[in-house]
Amino acid sequence: MTMPDTSRPDTSRPDTSRPEAGVTELHRLALTVAEEGARMAREMREAGVAIADRKTSIADIVTEADRAVETAIRDAIARVRPQDGFLGEETDEAGSASGLTWVVDPIDGTVNYAYGIPAWAVSVAVVEGDPDPATWTGLAGVVVNPSGGETWEAYRGGGARLNGRTLRIAKETELARTLVGTGFGYLPERRMAQARVVTQLLGTVRDIRRAGAASLDICSVAAQRLDAYYEMGLHPWDLAGGTIVALEAGAHVSGLRGAGPGESFYLACNPVIAGPLLDLLIASGAEPLALAED
Repeated sequence: MTMPDTSRPDTSRPDTSRPEAGVTELHRLALTVAEEGARMAREMREAGVAIADRKTSIADIVTEADRAVETAIRDAIARVRPQDGFLGEETDEAGSASGLTWVVDPIDGTVNYAYGIPAWAVSVAVVEGDPDPATWTGLAGVVVNPSGGETWEAYRGGGARLNGRTLRIAKETELARTLVGTGFGYLPERRMAQARVVTQLLGTVRDIRRAGAASLDICSVAAQRLDAYYEMGLHPWDLAGGTIVALEAGAHVSGLRGAGPGESFYLACNPVIAGPLLDLLIASGAEPLALAED
């Protein structure tokens, strides 16, 4: 499969203070490759899922589509912006000569994808700086769920949209009415620790949801389908695209205990409940993931 080129090569670093100066071009490229990747993944799903590998556990699977879609997206970006870096789930990281890095999850929610559950997505983001969620600057992000016919997209300073409809979080809610999304790791011991936190939260918040695709959960905060989403153990590609959408919709995004968002802990929520929810998570036993133990 060959993805279309949508612009001439441009390896310059965009002026992020003026969204119209370069960032919109990055956004258009992200939108094109994400939508084409989603079409490719859907077609491969309809043809039948082939499990290519397992990683950390029996639940942590990789399909042939994961690898094929990431390769197609990576190649399409490289043709247009050869000096940009690349960080994906399935292929080796490529360093950046431009200061920009594309962060891609070819199929977020691979287990859902394999089982035919319509909650999986292709996530594409471009960030400035080191490819670390705690320090990078997100420039453009796109998350496409072809099963639901939904495309979430945003660029820095340009707002967030779902299928063209502007998203903006209404800053009114309270902890008792908070619908919280979360996810669980692949290792049994980590799941047990995460389950204990959920048990404590259930006595205070409205309810808990677990959909199995972080990018969609983060975007759901932007659309107010969830009031909050938290998880430990997310990788940069899991959260990059959705975070740009959530931030542009007005969400609070952070880690725990004053840290930035990332693998050790991630929270996106309505900003009104950020303080009380962080306090509740800590009181419920949530702690930043000890990455050295992975």
